[in-house]
Amino acid sequence: MTSSLLELRVLEGPNLYFPRAAIKLTLDIGGLSIASEETATRFAARIGLRNARPGSPETGFRQRFALRAVARLVRAVAQESGTLRLGVRVRSTSNPHEVVVAFPWRHRTKAEEMGRAVGSVLDAILSADLETAVSAAAERVRAAEAGPAPTTITPTIPVVAVTGTNGKTTTSRMVAHIARTHGLLVGWSNTDGIYVDGEMVEAGDYSGPSGAGRVLAHPQVQLAVTETARGGILLKGIGLARNDVSVVTNVTADHLGLQGIDTVDQLAEVKAVVPRITRRSGWAVLNADDPRVYAMRTVIRARPWVFSRDVDSPGVRDTLSDGGRATTVIDGWVCVLRPNADPDPLVELVEVPMTLAGLSRFNVENTLAAASAALAIKIPRDTVVEGLRTFRPDAEHNPGRMNFFTLPGGPDTLGTSVVMDLAHNEAGLEALMEIMNGVRAPGGRLLLGLGVVGDRTDELIEKLGEIAARDSDVVAIGHKEKYLRGRTIEELETLMRAGAERVGVTGVPAYPTEVAVLAALVGQALPGDVVGLMCHAEREECYDWIAEHGGTPDTNDTLATKVRRAAETEERAPAAP
Repeated sequence: MTSSLLELRVLEGPNLYFPRAAIKLTLDIGGLSIASEETATRFAARIGLRNARPGSPETGFRQRFALRAVARLVRAVAQESGTLRLGVRVRSTSNPHEVVVAFPWRHRTKAEEMGRAVGSVLDAILSADLETAVSAAAERVRAAEAGPAPTTITPTIPVVAVTGTNGKTTTSRMVAHIARTHGLLVGWSNTDGIYVDGEMVEAGDYSGPSGAGRVLAHPQVQLAVTETARGGILLKGIGLARNDVSVVTNVTADHLGLQGIDTVDQLAEVKAVVPRITRRSGWAVLNADDPRVYAMRTVIRARPWVFSRDVDSPGVRDTLSDGGRATTVIDGWVCVLRPNADPDPLVELVEVPMTLAGLSRFNVENTLAAASAALAIKIPRDTVVEGLRTFRPDAEHNPGRMNFFTLPGGPDTLGTSVVMDLAHNEAGLEALMEIMNGVRAPGGRLLLGLGVVGDRTDELIEKLGEIAARDSDVVAIGHKEKYLRGRTIEELETLMRAGAERVGVTGVPAYPTEVAVLAALVGQALPGDVVGLMCHAEREECYDWIAEHGGTPDTNDTLATKVRRAAETEERAPAAP
């Protein structure tokens, strides 16, 4: 007989269901779904679910009954085993025979036993021992040892927690840089590793709870900046009981179809866990231009601080009316707005290297978010300005995110621009193409090295192939063998090529590595062309290849020159007939 308990997951801190440690059960309710109305009614009576109307088997009415019944079952087992009050959350999934139920815990061993006991009752739904199964489950829980308490950390230093689909790594790095400019010893964790005072102390993806814990364990760290990804929230919970300032950059389609998150709205609900645990006296920094992010203001206890590229955004207006703050752009200046006060102009966008002279829409938003967070943790205004002016889009300050290089093209020529970025989803790739367009020389072409990781849906992988072929002049595939994640190279190639074929591009070539596709594209590039690389697996190797072939990182002045040249060319272009 198949067990009704499909998964028992221990969440060690705030999570999608509760602001504290919880047990998450994924349950097969197939037995309850097909049980006769008489059996379902007997079950409801045994667990104290009064006036229940189970409905016919395998109907929508039965499914709604099952959600109520599972929640009541958890409470019944808890009460009969000695726990008088217990919060329970239950959710449906895309599979009508599966539900997720969660409840908070204080003693791990006993809580895990209760999860297994609940599963055992569902196993007995169709048996004659249905009534006694509940009593037996409660007795198992009563007899279990208590076990350890949650390991959730209550911070003793200020914490800035950053989440979102795109921009969270760049924003967290900017905040950390500004704080270091202020003289603070900063620890921060992100998808690359753990950093203390600017030095990586451990490589790896530490965007989950373990990264925050390791940063806070360092005895000399004065400020923690944590990048918080959806996977960590769903699989382990947030490792911290609270944060002082939270930042939500945006929410777009990414990693859908994993861990029960199938829609962008559900993804936004996961991201909202981060501002939900921001302390009441702190600030939740929210993107007012993203409706799902701005809606998070309804679930926070903290004060709202929004950012928007549009000073007339309704979100800016409403937040100021409610006593919050906003950071926006006025006449090309990053400005802070407070209720009933004139704007405070901090710095011109052209003086902030990360915005690429204002060309990068995403990095303008990241700049607004980082400035807001830095001011929210009371870093002096002048220091924030200095930090924004000195944080650059290069391998030192922001590795793997919009890194610009120039490869030599011979005497008196423009050379070839190379742009490296993670660009791991639709929004990220569109932003990369926007940037490449913004620096291409007159007559220059866009050559793109397309690559994906395996844990994306077929639809997203095909869409990336479509965008790449539609928006570039030359496209080639560069595989990321370390990130196949259950897929085959042939499968990924087929999906990317199918997307390209939607816009009439066929025969897209493929190369085994990111370095190989970079070399191939640069080899066919002409002076003034721009080569873009969706780089994830071989960042350092690509940096080395560029250096070995005479490439140099672009300075702020070099980037500004490229942007101005591209803009002047566009202005001189004749109008379409």
